[in-house]
Amino acid sequence: MNLFDSHCHPQFPHYDQDRNELIKRTLKEGVFMICVGTDFETSKKAIEMADKYEWIWATVGLHPNDNLNEKFNPEIYEKLLNQERVVGFGEIGLDYYRTEKSEDQKIQKQRFGQQLELAKKVKKPIVLHCREAHQEMLKIISSNRDSNLKGVIHSFTGTLEEAKKYLNLKFYLGFNGIITFTNQYDEIVKYAPLENILLETDAPYLTPSPFRGKRNEPAFVRYVAEKIAQLKGISYNRVAEQTFENTKKLFEIKL
Repeated sequence: MNLFDSHCHPQFPHYDQDRNELIKRTLKEGVFMICVGTDFETSKKAIEMADKYEWIWATVGLHPNDNLNEKFNPEIYEKLLNQERVVGFGEIGLDYYRTEKSEDQKIQKQRFGQQLELAKKVKKPIVLHCREAHQEMLKIISSNRDSNLKGVIHSFTGTLEEAKKYLNLKFYLGFNGIITFTNQYDEIVKYAPLENILLETDAPYLTPSPFRGKRNEPAFVRYVAEKIAQLKGISYNRVAEQTFENTKKLFEIKL
């Protein structure tokens, strides 16, 4: 049974010592990957990995906490976004948890607005990072809404009411290892239609139980699928099949 890890970072230095082995293990487990960029360099590396491996795709993005002193340059990111193996724009968004100064939050909002304009231009789905800024993000997305704007709220940790608002905007919710070691989001997982859920690991971070404290890997995405199946009272196979199709649909991936 194949699975799709819709959000991981195998290009990060955490895997420099054993990246080839990691890829082999992941593909052996039948896990496909979307390798997510967080700045210009990691985005280029994501594309390199996608070009090298048939079952890896890439996204290009500038994380809200990265390089706040650097102005967002739409032209250089547009060139990356238009490459063949790039299926999405992200991760982009807002993070008021780690960025507390109001002037820095203002920079994030300004940059996010520019990124949404580029997303609409290139017609690529967006991969959104959001921490403690969901009301602001919902407001910005709603005001920029058009037929070309679609995507996923990566590592969703908002409230049930916020989840409902994203779902009403036809966005997907991404769940990862967090749901395996806290029951804080059980109600949201149960509420969200399976057709609107993506599996992810955010590897090398947010390692699921039973591997807490160790480096995360894309192959561990199956523990997320198992938890969703348990919470929803449905089969693991159904979760695997539907979330696999959801990822293909959102990112327009043809196998």
